[in-house]
Amino acid sequence: MAALDDLVAEFARLPGIGRKTAQRLAFHLVQQPGERLTRLAQALVTVAEQVRPCGTCGNLAEAELCDLCRDPRRDGTLLCVVEDPAAVAVLERAGEFRGRYHVLGGRLDPLQGVGPEALRLDALVRRVEGGGVREVILATNPSMEGEVTATYVQQLLANRGVRITRLARGLPVGGDLEYVDGVTLAHALTARQDVG
Repeated sequence: MAALDDLVAEFARLPGIGRKTAQRLAFHLVQQPGERLTRLAQALVTVAEQVRPCGTCGNLAEAELCDLCRDPRRDGTLLCVVEDPAAVAVLERAGEFRGRYHVLGGRLDPLQGVGPEALRLDALVRRVEGGGVREVILATNPSMEGEVTATYVQQLLANRGVRITRLARGLPVGGDLEYVDGVTLAHALTARQDVG
């Protein structure tokens, strides 16, 4: 069936979805009532038509500015740089950060052909040079590409009159040393703190 094969192929293009999971999803959907499928299809169309990058930070928005950029209670002197909107959602769930965000739209990955020009780095520099930002928090993923991106941003913003910090790295709470990878353990040892 061409229609079902097309649906499986589309699901398989999603991150973290392999062919088997894509087939399970497709078979599940075709067994649902038509109105449920119509609601799902309409939700996808609505997202495609209404959701776009925020004009200031690059987060997801349904208007020119996202809810976070419109919120006057946010601290505009703190700017947290993240790779993608998913990271904004994760940080917001933690409930500790009350500043503003800057979404790069990816991370540097020379092997995949992603260079600085593919990211929203010019917009970041303009925001910092526009004044009012006193600290830039680098919150890229702790992967090789995320580290390279953070280092690049750090060098790009050096000597621009802002404090540049990086999210702390180390051992997870409730973790067991036996299962911690070597890189995480090395970072934890390097960033150890006095306790008394």
